[in-house]
Amino acid sequence: MNQGRVIFRQIMDFLPMHEFRTCVDRYRGHHKVQTFSCFDQFLCMAFAQLTFRDSLRDIETCLRSFQSKLYHAGFRGSISRSTLAYANETRSWQIYADFAQILIQRARTLYATDSFGVDLKEAAYAFDSTTIDLCLSLFPWARFRKHKAAVKLHTLIDLRGSIPCFIHITDGQVADVNTLDCLLLEPGAFYMIDRGYIDFARLYVFVQALAYFVTRAKSNLDYIRTASRPIDKSTGLRSDQTIRLSGLKTSKEYPDQLRRISYHDAETDKRLVFLTNNFTLPALTIPQLYKCRWRVELFFKWIKQYLRIKAFYGTSENAVRTQIWIAVSVYVLVAILKKELDIDRSLGEILQILSISLFEKEPMSQVLSAFSLQNQNADASQQLILNV
Repeated sequence: MNQGRVIFRQIMDFLPMHEFRTCVDRYRGHHKVQTFSCFDQFLCMAFAQLTFRDSLRDIETCLRSFQSKLYHAGFRGSISRSTLAYANETRSWQIYADFAQILIQRARTLYATDSFGVDLKEAAYAFDSTTIDLCLSLFPWARFRKHKAAVKLHTLIDLRGSIPCFIHITDGQVADVNTLDCLLLEPGAFYMIDRGYIDFARLYVFVQALAYFVTRAKSNLDYIRTASRPIDKSTGLRSDQTIRLSGLKTSKEYPDQLRRISYHDAETDKRLVFLTNNFTLPALTIPQLYKCRWRVELFFKWIKQYLRIKAFYGTSENAVRTQIWIAVSVYVLVAILKKELDIDRSLGEILQILSISLFEKEPMSQVLSAFSLQNQNADASQQLILNV
């Protein structure tokens, strides 16, 4: 299978090229372009993500060292840091945002039957944001504080497969709760959100959309209990109540009933109070669902550790958005090939292996299956000793 083709080309064979060309045509990506195509740009940026390159010069130097293999890897234009920089500055980031959505839909289909630890038939999502700090003098369009710039990635994760199905990029000054207005709510689905997103007018939109939310209650919640249900305290549950908001403002913003569940977490020895608009799930399932919200935090940690989204190859808003969306595409692409090839490794391990073998001429499935990572917990006696 794929004998004699470099691994980088085998990875890119998973890309739906017809859809990519459609995205390029939609935003006139090849207007006045002669040699360095949008696909060449994508390949360069994907190579940078897969091999942890630090700069445009780094990308250029590394790719030119494989000059004899570039054509067979899919590159058609000449590699130049100035050409790549110009492409990142001028070609619409929406090309790569739209293409990332196509890959996301494919990945979600592959992972649709995966379990995420909770017995739930409905779709389940976790929503949160992460901040990427920038230098204000280089990124003045992304003002965050008086002497600081930043961009925020507001991300909705499908818990089945931890696939990002919605990403909204803003400057650092945009409040997290405002991005709830951008979500297209799916009827019957569950959305896990933290206390920073509590805005009862916005939460009532979930009710109107026939969707469910699970969140933590704030300590100063003003409410009236209208009913209580029996619970098993041996499971950690302390109460399962039906309530109505009694605050002058909140009662108007959210005129419907809420379910309030109190739970004692034995691991942290803390009392946690949850709010949801779902009254049918077992009470213990609500804390279990909320615990899965940490998957979006793990996603942020993963992409910051394994991909290049904390240091950027360009300073314009278009260049930053282009790099982020191609990074997301690479993450989803690795998830797709993991599923398609049935690779029993974590995404991080797969990316580490690929980073040192992109231009090897071996079947990719064989390389990913046979490669043995060094045991990081090796006996200390086998480690080199540094004498000071």
